[in-house]
Amino acid sequence: MPRIVVVHGIAQQLKGPETLRQEYSAALRDGVRLAGKTPPPPGDIAFAFYGDLFRPRGVMAVGLPPYDANDVTDPLEQDLLAAWWRGAADAEPGQVVSPDEPTMGRTPRFVQRALDALSRSRFFAGIAERALVGNLRQVSAYFRDDHVRCAVANRVEGEITNDTRVMIGHSLGSVVAYECLCAHPEWPVTTLVTLGSPLGIRNIIFDRLRPPPVGDHGVWPGGVQRWVNIADGGDIVALVKDLSLRFGLKVGNVLIHNGATSHDLRPYLTAPETGRVILAALD
Repeated sequence: MPRIVVVHGIAQQLKGPETLRQEYSAALRDGVRLAGKTPPPPGDIAFAFYGDLFRPRGVMAVGLPPYDANDVTDPLEQDLLAAWWRGAADAEPGQVVSPDEPTMGRTPRFVQRALDALSRSRFFAGIAERALVGNLRQVSAYFRDDHVRCAVANRVEGEITNDTRVMIGHSLGSVVAYECLCAHPEWPVTTLVTLGSPLGIRNIIFDRLRPPPVGDHGVWPGGVQRWVNIADGGDIVALVKDLSLRFGLKVGNVLIHNGATSHDLRPYLTAPETGRVILAALD
């Protein structure tokens, strides 16, 4: 029975739970090994997969729909795109031009400029415009569509057992993990590990959480005893690196370096810092 449950992030719609297990189980075990201990057996690790909920159905086209700037009309998607642009410009000042619109107003021209700027970022290297727009749509679907939100939560709930002690959430998966733990204080999970998390972004993510924040403070996630947030310094999805600013001083924050793939799940899992947190929880 799994003692560790991993909740993935966006852009996994063409994969499945076994694919994720093959790709990332070894990475998690490597992180524990690099922390100096014997890694948990593969059977101790489960992946709560929900990517297929975002996979287009009933169409003849292969791959993503041909999204472009004209499809980014949702204010949430526009604001998230603008936040990524600002984050990329701050992280790569010589590579990514900074946005010059001081207001929150968004126009098709602004959206196209943002997409063009992000295409020059090392962070989004190799990601096509339509894939980037598709990623924005997954985030907005989670927050806008209660059916999607509930279906995602059901996938996580189906992986929790009496033996589960650690929940790891990456990117949007950190939001999912947080909300599920808040909804189920009876779960035996004692440690939450968030990787590359956008939980601290005001207006776009933080203020849309369930349960909603009380004033400027987020609710503590259920029966969790320890919460460690791990972020790469150049990860623009994790714009707020210190989640204790939003969720209280009990949140521990660790900065790491993932190299060129600052937001990818694999280097987050192979980091010995992540391995040490998992070891402490299992011990």
